[in-house]
Amino acid sequence: MKILSTVGLTPDEVARLREISGAEVMDKRCRSQAEMIEFGSDGYDILFSFRAPDELIRRAPNLKWVQFLSAGADHVLKGELAARTNILITNASGIHSTPIAEYTIASMLAWSHGFHTTMRAQMRREWQRNWDFMDSVDSLRGKTLGVIGYGSIGRETARIGKALGMSILALKRNPNERSDPGWNPPGVGDPEGTLPDRWFGPDGLKELLRASDFITVTLPATPATRRMIGREEIAVMRPGAYLVNIGRGEVIDQNALIAALREKRIGGAGLDVFEREPLESESELWDLENVILTPHMSGSFKGYTSACLGLFAANLERFVRGEPLMNLVDRALGY
Repeated sequence: MKILSTVGLTPDEVARLREISGAEVMDKRCRSQAEMIEFGSDGYDILFSFRAPDELIRRAPNLKWVQFLSAGADHVLKGELAARTNILITNASGIHSTPIAEYTIASMLAWSHGFHTTMRAQMRREWQRNWDFMDSVDSLRGKTLGVIGYGSIGRETARIGKALGMSILALKRNPNERSDPGWNPPGVGDPEGTLPDRWFGPDGLKELLRASDFITVTLPATPATRRMIGREEIAVMRPGAYLVNIGRGEVIDQNALIAALREKRIGGAGLDVFEREPLESESELWDLENVILTPHMSGSFKGYTSACLGLFAANLERFVRGEPLMNLVDRALGY
């Protein structure tokens, strides 16, 4: 058996994989698709990678399993990998729960305490301490947080929000399935689904939006979620509501969101993902004062690859023993 890794592991990490599986481990940090394809030209049985170009998959006729280092699967469920339905696909769901939850709460705190305003004033060397600004500052305690997509990230966001005194509303595809079967670090999230004050299914989206002061969107991009939040949904949000999107840009109608932000029909938005990336330089979002935006980096943190290696190693042990893998992507659902 041969394992192909395109991420650049340490010698100790390579040795760990060999010890678990007895496999030959080929590892190299590949910086381009061409480099990946050349590196994997002799075939392999297991792939550990951020991406899986079609030609790389074609060169592995015996490929049995792909472990991705990303949580989203929308970029891989197409082409050669989609056609070969016998290949197991697992993602890195759970790896991002802590950094993205912290990012989400940080964005909400920055908004509530006016950092988006004071940082702009700092650049202008303005001492912004007037009554209008002081009256706009608020606390998260006592507010309602709507979590759209109650997976590992949403659950950790809910845990922190609850600790800050917020009420939690949770929306998931099947709200009757409240436990989380996916991989998570110990002590993180809400594995049994005990934190939400109320649960909603997709048909309760507007009700959740009406009731929320803060909203976080953690959904993947699938046929069922694209443009899930459009003009009608934005129209029912509270005038001061703050929306954070760390899932996929395609989930929200970006033009409808921009119009609502420009006209101040909602309070503001913290955006890490966009319909097209990189975000176009001419986009209005750059200049709107009620927007805090970042370049799709909410899941980044030091030691990311090593954390993913821990999940991969645990899954590799299961693979060797013939046990079900964690974070198995459901091809029909798209995640």
